[in-house]
Amino acid sequence: MNPFWNRRNFVANTMTCIPLTGWLGRLAANAPLQSRPKSCILLWMAGGPSHIDTFDPKPDAPSDIRGEFKTTQTSVNGIRISEHFPKFANLMKHAAILRGMSTQESDHSLATYHMHTGYQNRGGSVVYPSLGAIVARELGKQEVPMPNFVTIGRAPQEAVSSGFLGPISQPLGVTDPVRGLDYIKPLDSQEVFNRQVNLLQQLEKPFHQAYKSESGTAHRTMLDRALKLMNSQQKQAFDISQETDQVRDAYRVNALKDPPKRGDKNPTALSGSFGAGCLMARRLVEAGVPFVEVVMGDGVGWDTHRDNFPRTKSLSLDCDTAMSALVQDLQNRGLLETTLVVWMGEFGRSPQCGGGGRNHWSKAWSTVLVGGGIRGGQVIGKTGKDGRKGGRLS
Repeated sequence: MNPFWNRRNFVANTMTCIPLTGWLGRLAANAPLQSRPKSCILLWMAGGPSHIDTFDPKPDAPSDIRGEFKTTQTSVNGIRISEHFPKFANLMKHAAILRGMSTQESDHSLATYHMHTGYQNRGGSVVYPSLGAIVARELGKQEVPMPNFVTIGRAPQEAVSSGFLGPISQPLGVTDPVRGLDYIKPLDSQEVFNRQVNLLQQLEKPFHQAYKSESGTAHRTMLDRALKLMNSQQKQAFDISQETDQVRDAYRVNALKDPPKRGDKNPTALSGSFGAGCLMARRLVEAGVPFVEVVMGDGVGWDTHRDNFPRTKSLSLDCDTAMSALVQDLQNRGLLETTLVVWMGEFGRSPQCGGGGRNHWSKAWSTVLVGGGIRGGQVIGKTGKDGRKGGRLS
C-alpha cells in the first residue's frame, strides 16, 4: 500500500477496500471532482449484523432464511429494507446499499482488521494503517489543534491503529461520548499548568537530543498534539451537552440514563451511547476532523448466535434512530455532500437461522454508503434468493 496517493486515487481506492469489493471505487470515480468527500464517518457495527435482517431482506425465501421480520418500502421505488429501519427508509435517496460484500474472514478480530485495513492479518511484522489513519495522513492538517482521526466507543485497538504511518496518524479515542474527553482541562490554574509543561519539556529535551528513537518521537508528538487541543477552543466539539434538548432527543441521547458497561448484554443500553457518538461525530466533522469512527455493539453487540430476532430488532431500531438523525443533521447543515457516512460491520450472519440465532457469514453481506458525493437511491450487488453468496458488478 502506498500511503502517498493523490486525493482522487485515495477516495476512489482507499476508502473502498478495493481488494474486497471494487464497488465504492467506481462510485467515487463517477462522482464530480468538486463533490469528493472531505470527511468520513464510519458507523462500525461490532459483531457483524445480519444482512437479511437489515438491508438485504429475503421476503420470498423459506421461513428459516426469511426470518421473523417484514420489509418496508423505502423512499426509492423498488428498494425494500427491514421494517426496523423505518426512519432510514425515508432517507434512501441519499444512500447506496452494497449488497454483494464478500470476504474470506469469518473470525471477529481477523475480519475487523481486514475491513479496517484492506489486509489480512497473518501474524506478519508489518502493522498496516486503518482507513482512518490513511485519511488522517492524506486529508488531515497537522498544524491544527484538532485530531485528524477520532474513535468513539470501544474501538478495536489493533484494527484502528496508524500502523507504519506513525503516531501523527494515531486516533484519539473517546470511550464515553456522553462524558466526553477525560482530562481535557488542567487540574490547577492555567499558569500552574504552563509551568508544569515547561518543566517537563526542559527535563525531556536532553534525553531526546541524546537518544533519537521512534518511541521518543511518538511521545513528543502525542504530547504536543494533546497540549494544542487542551489550549484550543475547538475542544468544545467533544462536548455534546452544548446541544439543545431537541437535537439530543433526535439522536436519543436523553434516553441514556446509565452509561453501558463493558460486556453489557442488554442491547438497549447501547442505544443512547451510540446516538451520543453519532452526535459527537457530527460536531467533530463540523469542526474539521476528516475521519470519525463510531462503534456500536460492545460485548455481544450484533453477534447474534442466540436471540437473533429480539436482539437485532432492538439494535436496529436504536441504530435507525441515531443514523437517521445523523444523516438528516448533516443534510440540514450542508455537510452531507462533503461527508461520506459508511455503515458496516466485519461480516454478515448466516442465511439460515437455527436455534434462534444466526452464525458468522463472510460470503455475503451488506454495507451502506450515504452522502459524500455518491449517487444515492441505488442498490449495488446481490446475494441471490437465499442470501448465501455475494456478487460483484459485471
